[in-house]
Amino acid sequence: MAIDTFDELKTAVANWLGRSDLTARIPEFIELAEARLSREVETREQEKRATASTTGDDAYIALPTDMREIRSVQLNTSPRTVLRYMTPAQIEKEFPSNRTGKPLSYSVIGKELKLAPTPDSTYTAEIIYTAGVEALSASNTNNWVLTRYPDAYLYGTLAAASIYLVDDPRAAGFEALFQRAIEEIKLDEQRAKFGGHIAIRSDYGELT
Repeated sequence: MAIDTFDELKTAVANWLGRSDLTARIPEFIELAEARLSREVETREQEKRATASTTGDDAYIALPTDMREIRSVQLNTSPRTVLRYMTPAQIEKEFPSNRTGKPLSYSVIGKELKLAPTPDSTYTAEIIYTAGVEALSASNTNNWVLTRYPDAYLYGTLAAASIYLVDDPRAAGFEALFQRAIEEIKLDEQRAKFGGHIAIRSDYGELT
């Protein structure tokens, strides 16, 4: 059976587990697999761009809700202004709160980006960032991981399910298969960036 959609993944998980009583739990196992994929995998498909407009006398703009890691921040001025990252302590020391002007630096505070100096006008800030894996659901039935690596989704979900089932003798096998799939995703990404002449070491030996 092909595993191309959210429903097909749920069916495959039930079939592999040999259980018909976990219908309500399987979406939770899928969500746990997605959380691990988001933490352990970083690919071009996860790179996104978001823009936000600043307002005068407000140093803060909201970060994208799906952000995992910021790659760069710039103001779309002419020429563009690439902002320098500073820690919150550094930014407070170098740019007093009463100083305004075109922002030159940024920091991350909670769910917001702090710009310094405080914008003296309206600017368009562009954030390049890495997002987590987009969650599957009844309304979002497919994503790039399921399309390219259905085995990673299946094994990750089975690994989560085996913990729930307690003392499932297949748990170590599912976990090993999931880890192998993650290594192969990382290898594919390296090949895409640098060509096929690389070797990556893993717990399973050398992948080439």
